[in-house]
Amino acid sequence: MNHRKTTPALRAIAIAAVCASLLAGCATTTSSTGRKQYVGGVSQEQLDLLGSQAFAQIKGQKSQSADARQSAYVGCVVDAIVSQLPAPSQGRAWEHALFIDSRPNAFALPGGKVGVNTGIFDVARNQDQLAAVIGHEVGHVLERHHDERITRQMGASGAVQLLGMLAGARYGDSGAQAAAQGGSLLAIGGFLLPGTRQQESEADIVGQRLMAQAGFDPRQAAALWRNMIAATGRDGRASDWLSTHPDPASRIGALEQRAESLMPTFDQARAAGRRPSCS
Repeated sequence: MNHRKTTPALRAIAIAAVCASLLAGCATTTSSTGRKQYVGGVSQEQLDLLGSQAFAQIKGQKSQSADARQSAYVGCVVDAIVSQLPAPSQGRAWEHALFIDSRPNAFALPGGKVGVNTGIFDVARNQDQLAAVIGHEVGHVLERHHDERITRQMGASGAVQLLGMLAGARYGDSGAQAAAQGGSLLAIGGFLLPGTRQQESEADIVGQRLMAQAGFDPRQAAALWRNMIAATGRDGRASDWLSTHPDPASRIGALEQRAESLMPTFDQARAAGRRPSCS
C-alpha cells in the first residue's frame, strides 16, 4: 500500500468534500488564542445533539457514584467555571456526572455535559486543582475542538451516516438503532477522539483563564500536573487523560508562567465576590 504524505492542498480538498457531503458551509475561523480553525462540518444544533447522545451512551455504560457529597463538589466547581463562559454557553444548564473509575480522567462535551472519574480526586486535591481539570475540559468545548475534529476527520460516507444517525435520533422509529450505532459513528466522526497537542495546549490556556475568572487560584494548575505525573509515572503517559497532551515538563513551565500573568484576573474575581467554596 502506498502511504503518501497528506499535503495541505489535499487536506483542504478533503475538508471541502466533507462540507459538501454535510450540506453545511465549513468556515475558517480564529480561536480565542488566535489559532486558525476549520469548523462547520456540523451545525451547533447537531453538535449539541451529538454531545447529548454521547453523554447518554457513556452514562449507560459506566457506573455512576452514589456519593452525593462528591457529586455536589464536582457540580459546584462546574457551575463556577461555566458561569464565566460567554453567551450562549453560559446560559445553558450544564449537566455533570461522576463515574466510578479509578483512572484520573475527565471530559466535557458540546451540549453542556461534563464527566469526571472518581480517580481524579487522587490528583486534584483541592477545589482549585479540580477547577484546573474542569476548566481545561470546558475549554475544549468553548474553542470548538469537537467541531474542528469532525470537520477535519470525517469522510463523505461518515458524514452520510452521521446525518442519518441525527435524523433517526430526532425523528422516531430508527432512534433506538441510531443510538446503538452511536459509538462507532461518533468514533468515525472524530467526536470522542483525543484532542491534538495543539488543541490540548489551547485548552490549557483557556481553562486556566476560566479558573482565574471564576475565582480559583490559577497557580494550582501547575500543582495539578505535578500530582498527575507523580501518580501516573515520570512522564504522565500512563493516564489516558495525558496520553495526547504536551510534554509534562514544558506544560508545567507554561502554566507557571501564565499563572503569574493571571493573578490580576484572579484578584479582580475575588474582589468582585467570586470566591468559590466547593468541598
